[in-house]
Amino acid sequence: MHALGKAYRDVVRGFRGRIDNPPDLVARPRDEAEVEAVLAWCADEGAAAIPFGGGTSVCGGIEPRIGDDYAGAVSVDLGALDRVLEVDRVSRAARIQAGVLGPSLNAQLAEHGLTLRHFPQSFEFSTLGGWIATRAGGHFATVWTHIDDLVESVRAITPSGLWESRRLPGSGAGPSPDRMLIGSEGILGVITEAWVRVHERPAHKLSAGIAFDSFAAGAAAVRALSQSGLNPANCRLLDQSEAELTGAGDGAQARLVLGFESASQPVDPLMDQALELVRDHGGDPGEVRGSGDGSVGAWRDAFLSAPYLRDALVSIGILSETFETAITWDRFEEFHTTVSETAARAAGDEARVMCRFTHVYPDGPAPYFTILAPARRGDEVAQWDEIKAAVSEALITAGGTITHHHAVGRDHRPWYDRQRPEPFAEALRSAKRALDPAGILNPGVLIDPAA
Repeated sequence: MHALGKAYRDVVRGFRGRIDNPPDLVARPRDEAEVEAVLAWCADEGAAAIPFGGGTSVCGGIEPRIGDDYAGAVSVDLGALDRVLEVDRVSRAARIQAGVLGPSLNAQLAEHGLTLRHFPQSFEFSTLGGWIATRAGGHFATVWTHIDDLVESVRAITPSGLWESRRLPGSGAGPSPDRMLIGSEGILGVITEAWVRVHERPAHKLSAGIAFDSFAAGAAAVRALSQSGLNPANCRLLDQSEAELTGAGDGAQARLVLGFESASQPVDPLMDQALELVRDHGGDPGEVRGSGDGSVGAWRDAFLSAPYLRDALVSIGILSETFETAITWDRFEEFHTTVSETAARAAGDEARVMCRFTHVYPDGPAPYFTILAPARRGDEVAQWDEIKAAVSEALITAGGTITHHHAVGRDHRPWYDRQRPEPFAEALRSAKRALDPAGILNPGVLIDPAA
């Protein structure tokens, strides 16, 4: 479990018994003092320390691919740090340990009538610390799209000492120490707890499935929605192929899954405004439902079952892979065509290439491409490598990001190195050198430690 993530190539290797890079030890610290002890031991022994939350990385973030410069690898499992420690109802925030899994976190907050309202697809098996370390995207399609938006302060153990930011609603005092840890993927320190902004549980919900004659027409409507200020909680546009595959449509039309929710007031007026807007762009709303059944429910069920279905697809010889990115609206049409055509060529004539929007912003969408193709039996990993390289190259060359919410890890490094400014990379290396002088924390992720 600590040797492989959950990418397609990881699942295939697991089925074939190919555990290429097992950790030498798994440490299970029960408190921060034991985290400090593990890091000190690793530094003394020259061993790599790889922070581990739920193990759901799909980009090589937890696999100990560390080369020959280390005496071994220790997977630092934070699973024992799994409690909601404090709830501040006045400020509506909570102090929570980093190793808590999504369902447990939600259940503990529910005792106070609260929720974090952060539901990535990996929710059941991922942790708060993992969400923060990877800048995970969650349930909301607008406004609170990433865990960044919910973090008030972060506490971490680094090889050079404790890192704890001041708890504040906002600050203009220089670069944010929280933002430096959010998305750091375990290379600067081991996140042990965080204060996060929590919400009252929603009491009012409405959803609708809206049909469009084309994906382009749906994209125009979504752009208008994203710039309208209505801020729907769910705004996921499915192309014709994905709508058909998930049961949300018949394959003849693209479909928009639209939803509003609120803890304090009915959302009917917001839905009415949104439906008027999408009608102006050629959308055909179906029945508006409070329970999310119908085509909306069909897509939701397919979305939630997708990670489990993938293992079955592997066993029957179907390659499945996803690419998520973001691009500005003015470049989207050409970008979508380029990436879709590249994916189709790389995956072969029998492949199915689909696209949906997972999140939308006033200045652009986050397109999410899915590929299903016949697997080359016995050669699946090499086939995956070829497709991954071709589509990733297309994403970067066409101006998108190599990842919107799946993190960088080791698999996205070649393209992340090209996306970031080199002076920033050097600054990050300097920060790592100050916090992790021996370079033991998750080597190979984001940057290579300075010599």
